[in-house]
Amino acid sequence: MSWQQFHFALREAELEAVEAALEQLGALAVTLRDAEDQPIFEPLPGTVPLWTQIRVTALFSASVSPTEVYTALSGAFPDAISAWNVETLADQDWERAWMDDFKPMRFGQRLWIVPSCHTPPDPHAVNLMLDPGLAFGTGTHATTALCLEWLEQRLEPDSTVLDYGCGSGVLGIAALKLGARWVHGVDLDPQALIATQDNLQRNTLNPESMPCFLPDALPQGLHYDVVVANILAGPLQELASLLCEKVRPGGALVISGILAEQREAVLQSYAGRVDIQALRQQDDWLCIWGQRPLDPQSN
Repeated sequence: MSWQQFHFALREAELEAVEAALEQLGALAVTLRDAEDQPIFEPLPGTVPLWTQIRVTALFSASVSPTEVYTALSGAFPDAISAWNVETLADQDWERAWMDDFKPMRFGQRLWIVPSCHTPPDPHAVNLMLDPGLAFGTGTHATTALCLEWLEQRLEPDSTVLDYGCGSGVLGIAALKLGARWVHGVDLDPQALIATQDNLQRNTLNPESMPCFLPDALPQGLHYDVVVANILAGPLQELASLLCEKVRPGGALVISGILAEQREAVLQSYAGRVDIQALRQQDDWLCIWGQRPLDPQSN
C-alpha cells in the first residue's frame, strides 16, 4: 500500500484552522517545518513558537484525491497556501520519512544526542536518546548546544543540578548521564514536565533522579551546585534574584537564550550576584557562566 504526502507553504496565522481542515479531510499526520530558513530559538516555557512561514506536510492514504484536498483548502484559505506539491511514499517509508533529516549530534568530546531511529555512533560515549521536536528543545539550537557543551566540559561528578525551564529535560538528563547525583526540573508548562519524565524513562533513568515541578512547587531552601536556565533574556532578567539564590556559594550558574545585543542588559541584572567567569557565543546567541561568591562567614 502507498501513501501520499501533500506539501505546501502556509502563513503561521492560519495554522490552527488549516490543521483542523486537514483533519476533517482525512489527514493521518501533519508535520511542520520552516519555509524560509528563519531561526527559531528555544521557547519560553509554556509557549510553542512557530515560524512566520511554515512548510506543512500532511500524510494521506493513497485513496484521497489531491485535487479535492487542494480545492477545499485553497477555497477556504485563498491567500494562505502556496507552493503545493504531492509526493508518493511506499508503505515502509512514511512513518520515518520526517526523521531522515535528523542525525546524531555530538557535544564536546563524549556527549551525543541520538534520535531513536539511529544507532549511537559511539556506544561507549555518553548517549542521550532523544527525538527531535518543536516545542521543548533537543539540542539542535545554539542555546541548548552551548549549555550541553558546558555540562560536558565542566560538570563535576556527584553534583546537584537545577534545570530551570527544563522543556524536554535535555539538559537535566545530560547532567545525570554525565554523573550528576540528582537533578530538579522546573517548567511552567505541565506538558514539559510530562515530556521530561517520558525522556527519563526512554534513557533508562530512574524518574526519581529528576523530579519535576511547576515553579511554585519547587522545594524551598535548597541550594544547587549548578543552576542552568536556557530560556530567554527577558525571563532571565526577571528571574536573576531567584536563580542566583538557588546556587550554593561557590556553585555555578549557566544561563543561555541570550542574543548578542542583549548581553549588557543581562549582565547588568546579574552584576553583584555572581562573578562572571566566561561568555561563549555560537551564531548570534550567548551562554553566560557565572560563579556565586563564597560566603565570607564560611572561610
